Amino acid sequence: MKRSIREIAEAVEGRLQGDGSVEIEGVASIGTATADDLVFVEEEKYLMRALRSGAGAIVAGEFATTSTEKPLIISRHPKLAFARAARFLHQAHHDGRKTPVHATAVVHASARLAEGVIIEERAVIAADAEIGEGTRIGAGCAIGRGVKIGRECEIYPKVTLYAGTVIGDRVIVHAGAVLGSDGFGYVRDPKSGRYEKFPQAGKLVIEDDVEIGANSTIDRGALDETRVGRGTKIDNLVHIGHNCRIGENVVIAAQTGLSGSIVIENDVVLGGQVGIGEHARVEEGVMLGGQGGVLPNKVLRGKGVAFWGTPAQPVRQYLKQLAALARLTRRDKK
Repeated sequence: MKRSIREIAEAVEGRLQGDGSVEIEGVASIGTATADDLVFVEEEKYLMRALRSGAGAIVAGEFATTSTEKPLIISRHPKLAFARAARFLHQAHHDGRKTPVHATAVVHASARLAEGVIIEERAVIAADAEIGEGTRIGAGCAIGRGVKIGRECEIYPKVTLYAGTVIGDRVIVHAGAVLGSDGFGYVRDPKSGRYEKFPQAGKLVIEDDVEIGANSTIDRGALDETRVGRGTKIDNLVHIGHNCRIGENVVIAAQTGLSGSIVIENDVVLGGQVGIGEHARVEEGVMLGGQGGVLPNKVLRGKGVAFWGTPAQPVRQYLKQLAALARLTRRDKK
């Protein structure tokens, strides 16, 4: 489903320059774009390349002041405007594909589906589930009893949402993710040496505008709740243990593992393969580099400070230690 450049410019709050009636269907790179595609340019030196491309229209920075044959959307932040345009066009496709629940889907009679909900092939919606307006449930998903999903969510194929999980509005969950499963909690019987399961009776709450990567797993709380704050972005193959509290606008890269009862405050950035022990706390604005490690019960603090290594230290301190170690190694060789 196509949208006019005028509609797109209004949606992204950009300034239109040129023919606003040109219609666009998707987004692409400059090298692969066709007349149905929108491209973006962040630097003036690439503008001529975009103008010569096959693209139907361009999102550009305020440096694009001359009139051109291609319509332009002018924005102070062209990459951000382009991302919003892509989302707007995706929603247009979504609106154009309103179909009934697929014949192979299984939807319990007590489940409540709002207007515009799409349930794809072989998805299962259990009793008392609630799905908000405009949300799509992909093929083969399993939506447990009493799950609540907000408006305009995209739940990709083969996602599993355990009973009682709560999902906010505009949440994206990629294929194979498992949300609300039991945490890893056991109590050992000193007499027999056996491990017995500790109750995992809490819930998982995912707030608005969160994105969760493919094959990631987030446990429910043991007795309370696990919570992921608004706007947080979680990459593929991430594990978040029970009772964790993840703040707003946190970024967590692939293969990161969080033990139970960890607090990650707002605006934290965790690199790939980070590992954090139970009951640790990472305070607001901290950046932890790839393969960094935080020991149990420790606190990282310092807004805007980058940490690295295991145990994690400020990058400058860590690099000094590496340099000192290298000098000692060279002396030993002599």
